[in-house]
Amino acid sequence: MFSLTAKTALVTGAATGLGQAIAAALAEAGAAVAVSDKPGASLAETMALCASRGPAGMEVEMDVRDLRQISEGVAAVESRWGAVDILVNNARINRPMPGIDVDRENWDDHFNTNVRGGFFCARAVAPNMIRRGFGRIVFISSQSGLVGIPGQPVYCASKGAIVNLVRSLGVEWAKWGITVNSVAPTFVETNLTRKRLQDSAFRSFVLGKIPRGRLATPEEVASAVVYLASNEASMVNCANLPVDGGWTAW
Repeated sequence: MFSLTAKTALVTGAATGLGQAIAAALAEAGAAVAVSDKPGASLAETMALCASRGPAGMEVEMDVRDLRQISEGVAAVESRWGAVDILVNNARINRPMPGIDVDRENWDDHFNTNVRGGFFCARAVAPNMIRRGFGRIVFISSQSGLVGIPGQPVYCASKGAIVNLVRSLGVEWAKWGITVNSVAPTFVETNLTRKRLQDSAFRSFVLGKIPRGRLATPEEVASAVVYLASNEASMVNCANLPVDGGWTAW
């Protein structure tokens, strides 16, 4: 079950953290994986992980805030492999700031990366998916798109936007064999969250909200992505799958 043999995948924001774990898990499931991140980010470690687990992959420099780079990046993958079967929109930022202090730059940075970038990546791969009658698009949302988290109203707003974007695209593109879903992790200790989680009071708040009593691991989030990318999830569409240990249940 959950084999991705003969499938091709593109993962954004894959240099470290969740993106790296997702790319490695897709490769282990049999997919040929194109790993991408913004120019200057080293993808060597992710490429090595993928190579040790699955088919030969490729690197793509792609800042999802730049529509030209998205177009060129997707074209490079399609030129090598013919199409992108699986897109994982993982590239994101989280720059916590109390609502009273939020400025235009903070707002625009979140929405340009988390929402606009993901949408235009999906838009770029969709024509080939439509022609072939198959596609799997997975956004990395967040439990923050379902509940409010103190100190990060803009991040919550951007992740909530993804949840509804997934519903709309999934409804629109289902007739062409494309499913569009999202995965909503709880806190995972990565470069995006490590500094906040080092604050003992905030860490206690987080752990107190998770019935499982611990943070999620990158591998647990990656497993959910593999499922949604697989044939076994062919009837799962427009869904947001929490990987949150129960946070959003209460």
